[in-house]
Amino acid sequence: MKNANLVLLKEQLKKIKELGWIKNQRPGNVGGVGNTLEDLLGIEENNLQLPDFGEWELKSQRDSTNALLTLFHMEPKPRTAKIVKNILLKNYGWPHQKAGIKYPLDERSFRQTINVLSYSDRGFRVNIDYKQEKIFVNFNFSKINDRHDKWRMYLAQGIGKGDLHPHPFWTFNDLENKLKKKLSNLMYVHVKTKYENGIEYFKYNQFDAYINPSIEYFLKQVDAGEIYVDFDARTGHNHGTKFRICARSKEHLYQQHIQI
Repeated sequence: MKNANLVLLKEQLKKIKELGWIKNQRPGNVGGVGNTLEDLLGIEENNLQLPDFGEWELKSQRDSTNALLTLFHMEPKPRTAKIVKNILLKNYGWPHQKAGIKYPLDERSFRQTINVLSYSDRGFRVNIDYKQEKIFVNFNFSKINDRHDKWRMYLAQGIGKGDLHPHPFWTFNDLENKLKKKLSNLMYVHVKTKYENGIEYFKYNQFDAYINPSIEYFLKQVDAGEIYVDFDARTGHNHGTKFRICARSKEHLYQQHIQI
């Protein structure tokens, strides 16, 4: 099935490449490059944590971007605590910049893109515990940047100066299962872009297949600071917790790379 899907996908991508420049079908949408590709492949938009095309996950990026590449969404444990909503957002959130404008006056935000190398300016960091086989997030009050002085005072008068309790975490086993389920076979599409009369066009012109990721490779990239945990929640909606990687390092997750 995997090989049959790859042959079919290669045929479809060849046809798309031969089309040349293609108008962005989702203007104003940062994800327009991927949405347009999915439209051309006849893939319906969904929130399922499954591969896009048979057993193949599709990822595409503009060649000019330095943005992180989203690997997958995965909420932290303990799941029953709904830790993002009930602890991070409730106790550590700050006023949303559009509170009272687009959202209610009491709208709060918790947005952090963090890795293992250093604490964020709000005092959060990713950690690896090899003994307990988990990745977790901790908080250090003393690492809060002075520009967040009002928020720091809010914490001191509220939840206090201690660490997170409980820590948000992901087990190695859960992460390995997610890799195998969602990203076992990855097709990465390089996209050239241009603008004509204010309209963006895409050219899908290079394709790389990556096969068989491993949790050991994944953890090495976390350790190197190449993989980030990305929280993006506000009072009215949790956009989901994501694991993201520097695009240059995606190939280091896999045991096989094939240029199509």
